[in-house]
Amino acid sequence: MPSDPENWLSCLLMGSAVAGAAYCGGGYFAEGLDWIGRDVADKLRRLRVTVNNLRQWLIAWLVAIAVAFLGLWLGFGTIVFAALAAVFLACGPWYLLRRMAERHRQKIEDQLADAMVALANAVRAGLSLAQSLEILAAQCPRPINAEFHQIVAEYKLGKPLARTLNEANGRLRSENFALFAAALLASHESGGRLNETVERIAQSVLELQRLDRKIKAETAQARKSAIYMALAPVFILIAYCFVDPDNVQRLFTTTIGQFLLAASLVLNVIAYFWARVILNPDI
Repeated sequence: MPSDPENWLSCLLMGSAVAGAAYCGGGYFAEGLDWIGRDVADKLRRLRVTVNNLRQWLIAWLVAIAVAFLGLWLGFGTIVFAALAAVFLACGPWYLLRRMAERHRQKIEDQLADAMVALANAVRAGLSLAQSLEILAAQCPRPINAEFHQIVAEYKLGKPLARTLNEANGRLRSENFALFAAALLASHESGGRLNETVERIAQSVLELQRLDRKIKAETAQARKSAIYMALAPVFILIAYCFVDPDNVQRLFTTTIGQFLLAASLVLNVIAYFWARVILNPDI
């Protein structure tokens, strides 16, 4: 923990520098905060979660990160680990929120083909488009039924069908749902055999899902290998604690050692996510 006047003076100077940078770059900070707020609000909207005063929550989150950074720095006397912890505290919640939104979208993608088939059967049975959508809202599983519930509710309140479908497409960000919505709008505006069009789209979606499952099955072992490779440095470091404890201790007590550990951790995380991108091609 920094106790001599030089360390406290360095803390004071760095704090003054940060305050000066915040004052001079206030406009850029506000723009960045607005961008983060829009991104987080978009993901929460896709998860159908409403958060009031989101900007205040984001500011509180940034303040908590700054407090954690100063606490780790002053408490353990290492700015390297404090900065690394601040970066992970800043990126971790955003990544988890992004993963949750992506899993929510993937669940809807998996349920969309069955919903299309159910809609085609309802239209073939002689029901109107509005009645068919009501059946989907009542019978489809979660989470896609919530989207159909909202579409039906807004349509009953007088909102145009094109607007409700476009808003749903904006929430879901799904190419398959965009095709589905385009077919509904074309049938609603100009007529035609909606059931045949929807069935063809459903068959295409099912084929794409089959290819996606095949790719995931073929790359399952490679994805596990990426996880093992990401965890391997941790076990190697633990093994070296028993083989050469003095040099391992220097990694945590010296500045150059801390930089090496931080750099290796960052590169390891980048390599893991790079492998995930390579092993998850977009079809």
